Amino acid sequence: MMMRLQFHPDVSNEIKASYKWYQQKVEGLGDDFLNELEAAYQAIVELPRTWPRFQNHFRRFLFSRFPFSVIYRIDGYSIYVVAVMRNSRKPGYWLDRT
Repeated sequence: MMMRLQFHPDVSNEIKASYKWYQQKVEGLGDDFLNELEAAYQAIVELPRTWPRFQNHFRRFLFSRFPFSVIYRIDGYSIYVVAVMRNSRKPGYWLDRT
């Protein structure tokens, strides 16, 4: 059975802000960011237990091109994405999103 993604409500704002920031730097870079994010989601859904544990019962998928991570936890047949985190941002800011 295919796992399904669920998202904390703040994830949408994180993605929008990052997209906007990259688009302002270089036209099309925001689209590249979204493409890498989509590829990350696909990889996580296909192999959710592949990425290392991070902060208790969460896991962390590191982007290859951008300094970001997807922070998620596995809950039955769901994958709950708690943050799309800029790696240089203060660590643990998202821990209360459980």
